[in-house]
Parts: sequence; structure tokens; C-alpha cells
Amino acid sequence: MKRFVTTAVAASAALLAAGCGGAGTATSAVPSLTQSANAAGAAHDNGGGSRAAVLHAAAQCIRQHGIPAYQDPVLTPSGAVYTDSRSIENAPQSTAEAVHNACRTLLTQAALVPDAEPPAPPELVRAGVRSAECMRAHGMPDVQDPTSQTEYTPGHGFGYTMTEMPAGGKASPIWQHAAQACRSLLDAEITASTLGNLGSDG
Repeated sequence: MKRFVTTAVAASAALLAAGCGGAGTATSAVPSLTQSANAAGAAHDNGGGSRAAVLHAAAQCIRQHGIPAYQDPVLTPSGAVYTDSRSIENAPQSTAEAVHNACRTLLTQAALVPDAEPPAPPELVRAGVRSAECMRAHGMPDVQDPTSQTEYTPGHGFGYTMTEMPAGGKASPIWQHAAQACRSLLDAEITASTLGNLGSDG
């Protein structure tokens, strides 16, 4: 099951897809997820510290070329990399393209796909299940329990599909009531999804 993130993802798609001539694909612009995972494993085997340094350099490049709030990715002992994907999603497409053009060598060296996240770790899933149970109990019966494969955004937790949301979305009194009743559990889910806490689950 997939949940959507309410912010537009055009900028992150552009960062993955932009090529030298403007006609590149996601797989040609930066490493595929499989390539990234393989490269991450190789880098980890050769010393996690060296990959952490390259990840930092890639993040620094992203910050210097138009996304100053982008946080350093978190590299876990197992080689998983959690990223500040919301900063990428929030960037204008033109900025994302400029970042790709300036930083693609570092992105490739770091095996970093800036808007791709590993499966949700157990603590985040548990927090998401608790908040989903609360939302169902307070007027949103279509909210599903997240799993490790449910999409999430670091620092923002899991989103909701259109079928899970009431008519009117977050402006709906149903949503407002459920969100207020479940505020502490929703906050706990958000806390579990921060980069620092995600990194501690690796």
C-alpha cells in the first residue's frame, strides 16, 4: 500500500530525471535504487566513514546550489541511507535541475538518490500503526495501518491516500476532530520519522 505526500513531487522527479541535454531518464541521471544499494554496500564494506564523507560532500553541494536547508543524509551501520527528501520536493523544478547539473558526480559517487528512502524501520511503523488506530477510532475508518513498504517522508511521517481522507481533506471537520484527538500519537509518529531517529534504527 502506498500513501501520498501532500507536497508536489515535481522537483524531486526533475532532480532524478534531468540530463545534460534535458532528455535524460531517472535511471540515466543518477544511480537506480538497485545500483545505489549495491554501491552503498560496497562503500560500507570499504569503511562507512568514507561514504559518510562523500554523502556530506554531496549534501553540501545540494545546499550550495539552491537548497540551503537540505540536511546531511543519515548513514546507518547497515548501510541504509535516510535523506531529507522534503527539501528536494519543495524546491522549484529549475532549482532541482541546477542541483543535478552541479552535483551529479557527487550524487553518483555517494550512490545518493536524494528523494528515495529505505523501507520504514520498525519503530516508525509501530508509531504509524498507533496513530492509524487512533484516527480510525475518531471518525476516519478508511485509514490503513502502515507497513515497512508504506511511503513516508522523514520528519513528517506517513501521509494518507485519497481514499483514506474524508471529503474536504484536511479542511474537513472529520479530519480536524481526528487530528486533534490523536495529536500526541501523530506527533510521536513524526518524531519517529526524524532523520536522527531513523538513523538509530539501522
